Amino acid sequence: MGQSNADGADSADRTDSADNTYSADVEGAAPGHVRIRLDLSYDGKDFSGWARQRTRRTVQGEIEDALRTVTRSSRTYELTVAGRTDAGVHARGQVAHVDLPDDVWAEHRERLLRRLAGRLSHDVRVWRVTEAPPGFNARFSAVWRRYAYRVTDHPGGVDPLLRGHVLWHDWPLDVAAMNAASAGLLGEHDFAAYCKRREGATTIRTLQRLEWERDAHGVITATVRADAFCHNMVRSLVGALLFVGDGHRPVEWPAKVLATGVRDSAVHVVRPHGLTLEEVGYPADELLGERNRAARNKRTLGANLNGDADGGGDAGCC
Repeated sequence: MGQSNADGADSADRTDSADNTYSADVEGAAPGHVRIRLDLSYDGKDFSGWARQRTRRTVQGEIEDALRTVTRSSRTYELTVAGRTDAGVHARGQVAHVDLPDDVWAEHRERLLRRLAGRLSHDVRVWRVTEAPPGFNARFSAVWRRYAYRVTDHPGGVDPLLRGHVLWHDWPLDVAAMNAASAGLLGEHDFAAYCKRREGATTIRTLQRLEWERDAHGVITATVRADAFCHNMVRSLVGALLFVGDGHRPVEWPAKVLATGVRDSAVHVVRPHGLTLEEVGYPADELLGERNRAARNKRTLGANLNGDADGGGDAGCC
């Protein structure tokens, strides 16, 4: 089974806010600024993850640099993202926000989308640029994220036209067994056994959906939805469930690993290229501010806070 150690999003080279960088206030746009929502997608193959790094190409860096150029600004306006993907992970339905000065937004709002299209590389696209409603925060207002992981067990390998988005697993996979094993992982749990632990961050998450389906072309898609994800969670879950699907582990094994609360060396973190962030869900506009505040609460099992648990909201995720 393929696996990867590319954590990308949290390399030591990550650039923090500098003197010429405006850091967005997560509680809302600063006076004299307007919060803008960006809906975007990217092919993660040639990116070292989402988060800006000094010496590597990243999605955040690419968009921030383009935004700075097309608005002819002397400073960089920092993006806040719903789910900070790792190196090699793709996104179809990513969401970010940026706080722009009122005069910059007024001058560029009508032409900003087209100008970004002309400046950005072809492997990243911004599809929509809109003024965000009050209380909106791309990271903290989200109530769920939905990922898809795609794999094929075809004996001939992966369709060459899909090779950048589908993992080849060279053992036949039993989709029914993987779905049976997935059912034992649903709900609110401490997913420490499937996450790369971070100091001061909890690994409690609510897994809302985990289902596998094989299409007519033999591609098997895992649909994974949760309120938030901790680092490597999706790819670790997929790695465990593939072992069930190919008969190397029993159906009960992934739930038993979860119950131990510690990383199991038998759980492989599968390669990132099969993973795509498909969609981010938000509540109704009038509930955005409430969700924004609640998501910052530290979570404990059974507290029913429905928050991001550590204020991290998918930081260095999946």
